[in-house]
Amino acid sequence: MTPPLSRRLAAECLGTGFLVATVVGSGIMGERLAAGNVAIALLANTIATGAALTALILTFGPISGAHLNPAVSLADALERGISWTAAAWYIAAQFLGGIVGAIAAHAMFGLPAISLSAHSRSGPAQMFSEFVATFGLLTVVWGVARQRSEMIPFAVGAYITAAYWFTASTSFANPAVTVARSLTNTFSGIRPADVLPFICAQLAGAFAATLLFQWLVPGPRGAPKHVLVDTSTAGNRT
Repeated sequence: MTPPLSRRLAAECLGTGFLVATVVGSGIMGERLAAGNVAIALLANTIATGAALTALILTFGPISGAHLNPAVSLADALERGISWTAAAWYIAAQFLGGIVGAIAAHAMFGLPAISLSAHSRSGPAQMFSEFVATFGLLTVVWGVARQRSEMIPFAVGAYITAAYWFTASTSFANPAVTVARSLTNTFSGIRPADVLPFICAQLAGAFAATLLFQWLVPGPRGAPKHVLVDTSTAGNRT
């Protein structure tokens, strides 16, 4: 049986919070320990994020599907995996969790609860990078979900780990994480002025990948498409 919406929202909020706490916290720790070596700081940030994302999807997948990302929730609603009402609640929970996660990371390192980022991430290359990053993420999600759904946690974690390095933007690929990262003037931050263009590029990439997979690996006609994450024996639908 599908868990009640309240439990799914709690899972999305908590999971996104831990994800952002990992991104921000590992960025702070990496920068402090790297002695000015940005490559080492990014490597630390990358490994922590990919590992945490895999663990979080395994943890919360059987409860909510572990979207942890408004772009994924919108794509799943387009595919009729969840209702639009549920998607709206998921997105609200993800944004809330992301903001709390950034504040928690600051608290752990003795920083002010919120410090708006001054880290510029603007220009066509950055926007295209976010389109590619999110297109790739949803490509992995849909491709694996429709053929080997039990492998999604590992596939998504591996993809994000790689995308940190092959995209100029370091692959935010997540509107909730993007907003949360605007609240931290640390290694992983993004200026508030750059948030909206990032989100637009992310949503465009998610939509393009979803349209592609409607043709590339179509689901059964007249029925909802395959679940995003199904790691439970009960076969919960997201």
